[in-house]
Amino acid sequence: MTRPKTQSDEQVLEAALRLIHEQGPEALTFERLAKACGLSGATLVQRFGNKARLKQRTLLHAWDGLDDKTRTLAAAVPRTPAGAIELLVALSQGYGGIESYAEGLLVLREDLRDPLLRTRGAAWKTALCNALAACFAGTPSPPQDIGLLMASHWQGSLLWWSFDPTIEVAAYVEDSLNRFVAAIMTAAARKP
Repeated sequence: MTRPKTQSDEQVLEAALRLIHEQGPEALTFERLAKACGLSGATLVQRFGNKARLKQRTLLHAWDGLDDKTRTLAAAVPRTPAGAIELLVALSQGYGGIESYAEGLLVLREDLRDPLLRTRGAAWKTALCNALAACFAGTPSPPQDIGLLMASHWQGSLLWWSFDPTIEVAAYVEDSLNRFVAAIMTAAARKP
């Protein structure tokens, strides 16, 4: 007879994700995770197989969370350009300060190294761009690929903020996106 799980895989993956965000991807070991979640290293090896699989499952779990958050926010914001800004500002609030953002780039490095995780990133890009484009559907002559343009500007604004993080990231992103949308809407209004 098998013993009941004292923690679900989801709870363990949440502990693994916290460990990665606090100490970097290389800190994720079965020994450290065992201490963080209270299960034995042997139990964790039995569940996840090896360190590479544990890291991949942890990052897939993170993508699941980002997909859910994006869907929830996209459903809640108004279908307007201001709603698109609201969506991206809300997604920016999870980054925290510069140290947290920098650690997040190490996690991104892991996503880029793994073909399965890159596929998840590409799927999220498509979903996010579609959600942003839907916010412009009621505007006259929205630019082609407005969702991708806006998502790209958002990612760029996060990067530029990181070099001079003198204000809170969400405030920086909101200001940058407001200026971007104003420029796009002005250009669209001038179009014959």
